[in-house]
Amino acid sequence: MSQTHSFHSARTHGFVRVAAATPVVHIADPKANADEHIALIRQAGAQGVDLMVFPELSLSGYAIDDLHMQAALLNEVERQVGVIAEVTAEAGVVAVIGAPLRNGDALFNCAVVLGAGAVLGVVPKTYLPNYREYYEKRWFAPAASRGEDLIAIDGDEVDFAPGLLFEATNRPGYVFAVEICEDFWAPLPPSTRAALAGARILLNLSASNILIGKADERAVLCASQSARTMSAYVFTASGWGESTTDLAWDGQSVIHELGARLIENERFAMTSHLTIADIDVDRIGLDRLRNGTFADCARIEGEPATVIPFEAGDDDTPAGPLLRPLDRFPFVPDDPKRLDQDCFEAFNIQVQGLIQRMTTTGAEKLCIGVSGGLDSTQALLVACGAFDRLKLPRTNILAYTMPGFATSDGTKSNAWALMTALGVTGEEIDIRPAAERMLADIKHPYADGQPVHDITFENVQAGLRTDYLFRLANQNQAFVLGTGDLSELALGWATYGVGDHMSHYNVNGGVAKTLIRHLIRWVAGRDDMAGAQAVLHAILDTEISPELVPAGADGKIQSTEETVGPYALNDFFLFHITRFGMSPSKVAYLAHQAWGDASRGEWPAHHPQADRVAYDLATIKFWLRKFLVRFFQTSQFKRSALPNGPKVVTGGSLSPRGDWRAPSDGNARVWLDELDANVPDA
Repeated sequence: MSQTHSFHSARTHGFVRVAAATPVVHIADPKANADEHIALIRQAGAQGVDLMVFPELSLSGYAIDDLHMQAALLNEVERQVGVIAEVTAEAGVVAVIGAPLRNGDALFNCAVVLGAGAVLGVVPKTYLPNYREYYEKRWFAPAASRGEDLIAIDGDEVDFAPGLLFEATNRPGYVFAVEICEDFWAPLPPSTRAALAGARILLNLSASNILIGKADERAVLCASQSARTMSAYVFTASGWGESTTDLAWDGQSVIHELGARLIENERFAMTSHLTIADIDVDRIGLDRLRNGTFADCARIEGEPATVIPFEAGDDDTPAGPLLRPLDRFPFVPDDPKRLDQDCFEAFNIQVQGLIQRMTTTGAEKLCIGVSGGLDSTQALLVACGAFDRLKLPRTNILAYTMPGFATSDGTKSNAWALMTALGVTGEEIDIRPAAERMLADIKHPYADGQPVHDITFENVQAGLRTDYLFRLANQNQAFVLGTGDLSELALGWATYGVGDHMSHYNVNGGVAKTLIRHLIRWVAGRDDMAGAQAVLHAILDTEISPELVPAGADGKIQSTEETVGPYALNDFFLFHITRFGMSPSKVAYLAHQAWGDASRGEWPAHHPQADRVAYDLATIKFWLRKFLVRFFQTSQFKRSALPNGPKVVTGGSLSPRGDWRAPSDGNARVWLDELDANVPDA
């Protein structure tokens, strides 16, 4: 990729735009159905769609029973296949349509893959339902009964077999396969082996009449198949116009990727329509790359597949917004119900981890520094949860607020209010005398009255706080509870060794800063926290600061986010780089899609960014560059020596014993070069 190839194009970053088509059905009228197909194909082309799929037997209609055996109808189906094929060249779309096709003396229920004005291949249905309301074996032969692997259609012989792979020669990762309706209700769907053979997009042409509860069943199958095969799954079923002699049809279309739903249509619609989403085939490949089980299964269970190459559109369109959900806060769900569930699980993971460590060590006391900031607040709440579960008195939690040279009255009062409200044993130790003595001993300029607030000045304070906590733990037969969070570990925003980097156990090390905000808000909403609710909300409203450097003459305090960047962006970078290993240019593209327009999507009330902040591309690139240097080059040595603590979020552990192993003496050059080469400055 180069800057001459549009940075703002989804195709540049490994996305394939896919549409599930739901045409109005004209019973046993291939010409009218072809007209519906052509209109939708042209509409899809105008919207930048690369690949689209129609329902099962979409050219003839599904519920036409013995009319499938009529020569006039079958002849017209074959003629219309050629007509539709020509339109795919005009629209620049690969279209997969459903048709009954003869091969030899048998009739097959087929998916016909059309592109660039021709038939690319034909996939016959593998499993034919012949139970309850289904009677397909009366008309169709199963794929296994075919006499040869070629079929003559539209004047050419093309491949004719289940499990065909269609691969774009000019778009890496754009590989798809097709199955038909009942195929994915089978214990071993054909799409499973297709995925093992390399297909990243799986298409299902379905008729699937509707019954109460069946839409949920289909969605579960689609989600589970896309998760199990580490793929995208595109499903579309017959809708309005199908015969309702004995059945009804809802026209459900749904697209999933790696188990997550990207989009679903409005069922029971009475007009032709498209359900469109951008599928990240690059992300699918990266996820498969880091999953050894998928590769092992492909080696053991996989079978050779016939690959049909084709050339896909590769111009700079589609640009503009991505057509898929894109979380601004990937560690924080947008759905309030899901957020409540995630907070419940995250909090209890932290509590359980601490309970196990206390039980194993026999400890009945712990020491914790309480600053009045987010992280120590969350750790203290977890400690209270653990002590309550163990039926130990909260007074055994020895909490210390340790004001230094820049501690504000606000955070100090919040710390005391929190300790009091939670009923822990609170004490205050002023570290300034000890810090002044240490600064004098090492002949720091501050000791001579010079206002030098350098890294040494900061870390003398941070180190003393942890030193006090460890000695207090020795004195009280307790252990030190760490407070640093996942985001700080990624940025190296912690004083190494005997500083806030170190503890006996750290419950926050697997929780991102953006999630900690919501955990505190979640705990504050519990009935048993009514007495602490006011101070918890006051802490949430406090600007994030290490409070190690005194405020300037203008009263401006030391701001963490002005130094390391907005945590909203840093957590976004962290998620996409560590969870999937995405290139910096793609991360920048996604960040710009998510954050470049404050009006994009919804801003749920539970998110704190009430001002609807936006970040332009130059700002995103600036902070991403800072993140890359911090993450890959300057802070790994701290992560290589992390104290124990539970993993909380998917792909979110930076422990050298968990998800992330990296050399402490690495460098960021390759990531910085990729960023600079492929991301424009504005």
